[in-house]
Amino acid sequence: MQSSIRIHSIAAASVLAIFGLSAQAQTVQIAIAGPMSGSVAQYGDMVKAGVLTAIEQINAAGGAGGHKLEAVMMDDACEPKQAVAVANKIVSQRIKYVIGHLCSGSTIPASDIYENEGIVMVTPSATVPQITEGKKRKFIFRTTGRDDQQGPVAARHIIAKVQPRKVAVLHDKQSYGQGLATSVKKVLDEAKVPVVLFEGVNAGDSDYSAVITKIKAQGADFVYFGGYHPEMGLLLRQAREQGVKATFMGPEGVGTKDVTAIAGPASEGMLVTLPADFSEDPANAALVKAFADKKRDINGPFQLPAYAAVKIIADAMAGTKSADPAKVAAYMHQNAFQTPIGKVEYDAQGDLKSFKFVVFTWHKDATKTAVH
Repeated sequence: MQSSIRIHSIAAASVLAIFGLSAQAQTVQIAIAGPMSGSVAQYGDMVKAGVLTAIEQINAAGGAGGHKLEAVMMDDACEPKQAVAVANKIVSQRIKYVIGHLCSGSTIPASDIYENEGIVMVTPSATVPQITEGKKRKFIFRTTGRDDQQGPVAARHIIAKVQPRKVAVLHDKQSYGQGLATSVKKVLDEAKVPVVLFEGVNAGDSDYSAVITKIKAQGADFVYFGGYHPEMGLLLRQAREQGVKATFMGPEGVGTKDVTAIAGPASEGMLVTLPADFSEDPANAALVKAFADKKRDINGPFQLPAYAAVKIIADAMAGTKSADPAKVAAYMHQNAFQTPIGKVEYDAQGDLKSFKFVVFTWHKDATKTAVH
């Protein structure tokens, strides 16, 4: 009798284990890896808004090929060392999908770990070419363009539309900012536009009077800055206070209302390259409402690329009828996807075959106008 009870108990336990594994397999965790704290936490909020909205809509529609998606927040504060710690934590928790990282400097070391561990990573924001260039990675993707796509857009606008006499090109000495600044300078040099100053500033400083003095001394009437909004805001404000009337321009890292909070009226007339404003696409009207219903801001450069990143993963899971990251990654390389940022197709490196950056004029009320 005791033996019979024991056999039934083992059988029941086995059934429970099987159902437990099955239930576990139905939920796929996706890490949101980026700055949830620190000076650029606003960008982390943008990615978070896009990912959460996508997960909610996908789950409400039946999931990703029958799999329920679940977000897991991971804060790297846009610090490379912390990003490595986050990546290792994701590995240890056996999470197989990552939306992020956000900053290029953090994404570079983290992406090495994900590639080695067979974890699918889609960054909606990291633009530095080194993440993918020449590597033919299997598991690393983007839903944004690269610096060598964005930089030339800025440079061509400077050459054709602004036609400055002398240009100062500044950067924040970090992977993202310096890469963009170098790309812009290269195109300007080729067009023989005088770049009279090429210099890095220290991110986090509060006084940029030394470099502003150099801008004045060189007579630059246009300043390109590769970096993020905290430094751009201070550069704008302090430059105007010192009588510099030059037009300033930056990448999507400066295109946030927080640059106006720092610079105030000095932000009026700043030029910025951003992804096209996908929220204005009539095809995304229902999505705009979905963000509004959840009281989430859709107006930023990373919300819809982050949403698209989740949708692509979900569509690949449905296409492969699997949550196996190797199968999903292979499917992503081989297929095209319809997303809120348009049709997405990947090359062998995991880069987008095309991506549109647009030049906007920034206003002192933190709104922007596309430059045509």
